[in-house]
Order: sequence, then structure tokens, then C-alpha cells
Amino acid sequence: MTSAAEETRQRVVKLVQELLVDEDDRSAVTPALISEKIDLVLTMKPKWGEGLDREAVTDELIRRFSLWIGEDTTLKSDAGHEAWLVATRKRDWRYWQRYREWLERRLSYKAVEALDKSTDPVLAMLEDPLREGAWDRRGLVVGHVQSGKTGHYSGLICKAADAGYKIIIVLAGLHNNLRSQTQMRLDEAFLGYETKPNHEDTLPIGVSEIDGDPAIRPNYATNRTNGGDFNAGIAQKLGITPEQRPWLFVVKKNKTVLERLLRWIRNHVANVHDPETGRRIVTNLPLFLIDDEADHASVDTGETVLDSDGKPDPDHQPTAINRLTRRILHSFSRSAYVGYTATPFANIFIHERGETREEGPDLFPASFIVNLAAPSNYIGPGKVFGTSGKEGRDGGLPLVRQVDDYCTSDGLGGWMPPKHRNGHQPLVDGEDTLPGSLNEAIDAFVLACAIRRLRGQADGHSSMLVHVTRFTSVQKAVHSQVDERVRHIKQRLTRRIGHEPVVAALRGLWERDFQPTTSDMAEAHPDLVNGDTFGWREIEATLADTISDIQVRMINGTAKDALDYADHDGAGLKVIAIGGDKLARGLTLEGLTVSYFLRASKMYDTLMQMGRWFGYRPGYLDLCRLYTTGELCEWFGHIADASEELREEFDLMAASGATPREYGLKVQSHPVLLVTSRLKMRSARNLMLSFSGQLLETVAFHRERDVLERNLAAARRLVSSLGAPEENPLRIRNGTKQVWRGYLWEGVPAADVVDFLIAYRTHPEAHKVNSVLLSQFIQSLMAEGELTNWTVALIGGGDGKQAAFRDGVSVDMLRRAAHGAHTDRYSIRRLMSPRDEAIDLDEAAWSVALAVTRAAFHADPARHGSGEPPDAPNGPAIRRIRGFGGEGVPARPDRGVLFIYAIDPDLAGPEAGLPPDAPPVVAFAVSFPDSRSGTKVEYKVNNVAWEQEYGAAD
Repeated sequence: MTSAAEETRQRVVKLVQELLVDEDDRSAVTPALISEKIDLVLTMKPKWGEGLDREAVTDELIRRFSLWIGEDTTLKSDAGHEAWLVATRKRDWRYWQRYREWLERRLSYKAVEALDKSTDPVLAMLEDPLREGAWDRRGLVVGHVQSGKTGHYSGLICKAADAGYKIIIVLAGLHNNLRSQTQMRLDEAFLGYETKPNHEDTLPIGVSEIDGDPAIRPNYATNRTNGGDFNAGIAQKLGITPEQRPWLFVVKKNKTVLERLLRWIRNHVANVHDPETGRRIVTNLPLFLIDDEADHASVDTGETVLDSDGKPDPDHQPTAINRLTRRILHSFSRSAYVGYTATPFANIFIHERGETREEGPDLFPASFIVNLAAPSNYIGPGKVFGTSGKEGRDGGLPLVRQVDDYCTSDGLGGWMPPKHRNGHQPLVDGEDTLPGSLNEAIDAFVLACAIRRLRGQADGHSSMLVHVTRFTSVQKAVHSQVDERVRHIKQRLTRRIGHEPVVAALRGLWERDFQPTTSDMAEAHPDLVNGDTFGWREIEATLADTISDIQVRMINGTAKDALDYADHDGAGLKVIAIGGDKLARGLTLEGLTVSYFLRASKMYDTLMQMGRWFGYRPGYLDLCRLYTTGELCEWFGHIADASEELREEFDLMAASGATPREYGLKVQSHPVLLVTSRLKMRSARNLMLSFSGQLLETVAFHRERDVLERNLAAARRLVSSLGAPEENPLRIRNGTKQVWRGYLWEGVPAADVVDFLIAYRTHPEAHKVNSVLLSQFIQSLMAEGELTNWTVALIGGGDGKQAAFRDGVSVDMLRRAAHGAHTDRYSIRRLMSPRDEAIDLDEAAWSVALAVTRAAFHADPARHGSGEPPDAPNGPAIRRIRGFGGEGVPARPDRGVLFIYAIDPDLAGPEAGLPPDAPPVVAFAVSFPDSRSGTKVEYKVNNVAWEQEYGAAD
């Protein structure tokens, strides 16, 4: 499509959209109604009908109007805050209005309305920039990975400038290209012109197309070039006095840059001396600071020494980026800080009372934490990897392709062994070539680009990510191999000499993978997939042109390559990007279609940030592929579950009016966060953990016969010590009977449960579940009068053989197929059925837990695809009601629940690696009630052991 035709199409889409917005029933947007409105627009401008692709207009409007947006949730504290944002303040806000109108050219009206609705409360929780006196507000906005956080804070910046904030600083990543990318986006969204070193050499772009009035043109101190960060030359020339127009600084999280900026603020902007400390501070210009990727580098990872009252040492020396960020904030008497992240784990571990003389308070989000909801077209971990169910993960998209040919079976050799060193030579059977899986991934990218071309998406960017090593020397070798492979395909297809094997490989991949995947997804997810199909002849005819457009680039700290998407607008950049940390965090890969990903960090926040394939894929989701290892798929499953559990807990606390400090204390003891960076958890050699309000279940088991027999004996001793059970317990749930096949004991002394846990031997890879640590925790709570009275459930109902635990007490064993071929353990996906956890609740308690779950429910497509409220209580609500009680339901913090299961070894499959005639595999889960005691147990780990297990901290 020519640029003129595309411009006409966009105008028609915008005008028809405006007409559809005025419809009383916006949900009844049909192709017929759209056609009627197109006719109406064309009667006003008949010339636009010449060559107009009406079908493309209709498809775009159906996509926009089929979108639904979830609801944000917020924890906040109004201590010292004065409400200020009312409708009259927004009446003449030109920065926001022009940004809104500019967005409406490209986004659904629903998406723009949602952005307006979402950013208003965030701004309102900051302080009025016109308010006199000293004030300081700190908040955190948590989005989903690749979900549009930059667009959110761009809107917030526009509104903050409209409200009267004068100094706007954006901390934008650790690398020049990420800083430059952020500057370019704000050039379009806020400034309205291209920033260049020469202030006279600026070109109006973005929002200036809506309102380019020089009277509101913001000032800039940094520019979009790779070297455009705040530098000595700028610092010498730049002087700021109180004036109407705001100033924008987009700077790296770099010690030298931030020191330079701090020095400039104190020497050229500060207008008074603090009478108590002598520090130079700014009182006449309010500061608004955005911290992008706030969990990265900004968190103080130095060990904090606390006194006997739990207060931090005021002379503590924070780490560099944290220290300088806080000093910049502390240099303004009026300041607002908002961190943005998709992985808030590290931020929650900031000490909520951390404060030093020079730096002021730490960056804990004491004022508010906002959980952003995603729109329905967002593709996140839950959609890619599915949700945890009884038989594994349910509902994942068929886009993941597991690879196992990148290293030898022992993991020590081959093309890219997991623990390779700097200087490693990637070889396959001694040859300088790629493994078959990466060759296939490249072929998949070629096919995806070709099909997108046929779908009319040739003008869009298409990217492939190759992330297999953090070492630049190894990246260089991989770049050479990938470049050679692409040149080989290009020569064969363009010259038509020896091309038959290349074409045959592409056609084979199309027939066995692309055709069935597109068909399956069009049927299962018609709202997410453009179902256009093409014959092989059509695809083959585009291959030569497609491969000719593909470039191979290396993106790291030493490479000169850059992802210059802006320079390819209208033509679409087609790029295979090979890199490491730069590609792992923050840097957006436009049109990411195929990912080849082997990095094996086991830290939750690091892995989530590396998931660049999450995001929006309009019209080509079915063409996307993720090539990765089985282990990483397993870890991403853990991440999806852990993130959802934290968000559910957040929803419950938000519904009850809790503050960020209360949530921080809750999350700091969450055992799932054992696998975030130990350094970010502020502990040199140990972690203090609480299991209150948690469900822990074993999913990894020893294989050795003696250990299996020991665990079975421990379970039999426990069951034999108990009295007469309730057999096949029956419970009423919402008027319906639910029956468990098995046995239930109530009023079991805690000492019996502790004895079982001490005798049971958990596997080191049973994430979160350490039987010795659990027994210590229970004993600690017993001293507080909690966890003294237990319910024990022995649950069967599987299709395996019977396992006897004592005379007259036998259960049918569960079938749990081995998940993954591990050399050291038998692993399963999920042990419990979700309904099991509520077995101890009577009908009244179950109903109250359901009511609490529904009251806290916030529709979020990234979490709940249908948006429908749940019909059963979630785990956090069950544990909350058990511990704290509810309407007509007494609190029972004394009652924990132990679940025991037997897994049939004969049904585990050969991958389980269990010995012949193995005894039943005993598994257990523990559901702890919520508690206000705050009691914790110490988990000891040294840095060497941590890094051996989880990898180095970022």
C-alpha cells in the first residue's frame, strides 16, 4: 500500500471510529454497521473511496472494537497527602490532549480511554505541583512484560507537565540504545520534535502534528542520538530559571551521568541552602522522576545493618545508582517518584524505613503501588504457557518449540552448553555451524515474514531474537554463523541455483507446522488470529524478496549495530538480532516474531524480563514461535504461577484497604521469592522467611529406593498414630455436593505433623518446599499459640493401584507423568487439584472465601481471559479466611492443613527414572493460614552456593 493510500485509510478509520463511538450500543459493532459508516464518510469525501481497501478498514475497526480492558488495582497511603486533582484542573491540558489525539490515530478508542482512566489516579496520588512547602511522594506502577509501560508513563508525563511539574527526569535503562529508544518515544509523545545536538536542527514529529504551538514546546536537555545523554558540554551551557515550559531529561542509570546531573542540579538549579544540613536544594521547581525498569540497578543491593529496634543505620552507604537517584530526589523540596516495572519482586524488598542523612528515604513505594491491567489482545505468560491445572498446564498457545540439540546429553559439550565460558567456540560435532533447531528457527522467521507480506503487513517491522549467551565474544561467533546461514539461503533463493533443498525445507516446515498451527489457533482464538491462509505457490513466490530484506545484527555493548526501526517506518525493518543483556531487558523488539532462547537464569525477575516475546502481535500471533528448552518452559510456568499468586494477594489486600508497607511486609517473606536475586533481597548470608498464608506442594522427588521407602514409612507412621478418620469426606459447595476419595483427620497435634516433616526427605529441587525448614517454622508458630491444631487429609481417587497406609486405610494412587527428563529427580507438573485446599472449610467458610475472592476480583485479560468472576475461592482467600475469619466465620490461625498423596510409580513413565518395583512415591502439600504474628525462620545460604544453583545476580 502506498503511503498516500495508507494515509487515506487511516483517516477513514479514524472518522468511522468516531461515528461508532457515538453508537448507544458500542458492543454491537458489526461489519454491516461499519460498512454503513464507511459509506457515510465517503459521501462527505468521495475521493477517499478511490482505491480504498474497505476490507482492511473493516478488519482494523473490528479489532479495535473487540478489545476489552481490565481494571487496575491500587494499594495506597494518604499520609501527608492532600487531594487536588479535579476536573477543572484538566480543562486546558494541552500536552495530554494532543497526545491523546495522536494515539487515537493508531489505537482503539477503548485503549486510549483506558490510558486516560489509568493515568489520572496515578497523577492524583502524587502531590499537586502547585502546593507550597516540602513534600515527597514515592510510588510504583507494575505492568506486564512488554505491555505498554512506556505509553503509560508518556501519558503520565504529559499530564504531570500540564499540572505544573517543571523538571521531568526519566531514568531509562543501563545502555545507550535503550536510553536513545526512550528519548525517541518521548520526542514523539511529549516534546513533539526530533531532539538533536543542534537545537536549531529539529524536525516536528508525533504530537506536533496535532498541536505544534511553539508557546507550549517543552525544553530538552538530552537528545535522541546514541551519545545524547546528559554530558559535560550540556552541563556547562545549561541554566534553568523558573518559567512556563517544562524541561525533559532522559538519562541512563549510569554512575558518571547521574553524578554529573546531581552536580549540575546543586550548582546551577538549587536556589537555597538547607539550614539544618547546609545542602543546596531546589524549592522553586517541582521534580517529577520516572524510573523505568525500576527493579534494575535502582534497588540498593548493599547489606543494611539494623539496630535492635529494626531501624536502618543512618550512615549506611547505598549502592551507586540507588544513592544518586535518592540524592537527586533529596535535592528538591518538592518531588515525586514513580517507578515502572513488570517484575516488582526486588522493589518490595527495599527496606520500608530505609533512610540515610545524605540520600533521604529509600525508594520503597510508600505512597502507592498500582497493578496495571492489560487489554484483551495482550499476550502474556499465562497465555503463552497456560495456567496451572490438575494434569499440568492448561490453555497454553501452541507456539513453543522445545529444543535439545544445543548441547551434549551431559550438558558439558556441544554448540552451547549451559555453563560455557567466555571465548567458547560454538561447534556442532566439531564443525563451525548451527544446530538444526536454530536453522529451523531461521526458516520459521523467513516463512513468517513471507506470510506477513502476503497478509499486507510488509510495511510492519519483523524481528527475530537469538539470545543464547551473555558473552560478547560468543555472540560474535553466533552472529557469524547466523549471518552465513542467511546469506546461504539468500544466494540459493535469489539466484535459483541449488535452491531445491532450501525450498523443500521451508515447504516441509510450512506443511507440518505453520499450516496446522494457524488452523488450530484460528479455531481456538479467533479474536487473536488473522486467519488468512495462502497456498504454497503464493508463499514461495515471495521468498526471494523476503529473504533479501532480512538483516542480521549483533546488539551488545561493543557492537555498532542498532535497531533503527524509526529509519525504516513505511518499509518495515526485517532483522535477526543476536545479543545478550541489552536484548534481555527493556529494549523493545518491534514485531518480534521468532525467538530462540537458551539463557538459563533461574531468577524470577531476570527470566520475566528476558521474555521479550510477550506483548502484542496483531494479525500475526499464529506465526510467532518460541524455540527454547524444556527446563525454561518449566521455569516460566513457575513464574506465571508465582506472579498470579502475588497479584491475587495484592487484590485481596487492596480490597481490604491495606497500604504498600503492609503488602511489602507480606511479600518479603514469600518463599517463592527465594529465586529472585539474593543480593536484591538485602541479605548477605541468610533469608528470613515466613510461610504464613502460603500453599507449598512437592513437585520434585528423589528416585533412590531407600529414600522412597523412608518417605513412605514416615507417612505410614503418621497415619498409624491418628485416630478414626472421616472416610470419603463430603462437603457442600454452593448447594452442590463434593466428595473426596480418601480420609480426613481433624484435631491432629502439631507434634505429629512436625515428626512427619522431620522424617520426610524433600528433594533440593522441590521448589519452596524444604521439610526441615517447614518443621522449624511450625515449631516457631506453636510458641505463638498458632499452628497447634492440624487437619490431615490422605487423598486418593487416582487410577493407579492401591497403596496401604495402615490396616483399613488404603487409597488409589495418582497418575502423575514425569515432566521433563531429569538426571537427578522425578518431577511432575502439579500435585494437587485446586479444589483440595478447601477440604477443611465448611459451607459457610467456603462461601465467605468465595465472596472475598469475588470482591477482590479485577478483570484482567492477562490473567483471566474471559473476564468472568470465579466460581470457587482462590488459595489466598482460603488461607486468609482460615487465619483471620470472616463474616460469621471464626478465625483459626491454629489450624494448618497437611495433604498426603501417593503417586503410582508404574504410571510415572520411563522419564521418571524410578527403580523397578519402586514403592509408592509419597508426596505432600501444606496449606498455612494467614497470620499476623510476623514470625519467620532463617534460611541460610552462602553466595557461592546461590550462584551455583541460580546463576549470578544481575
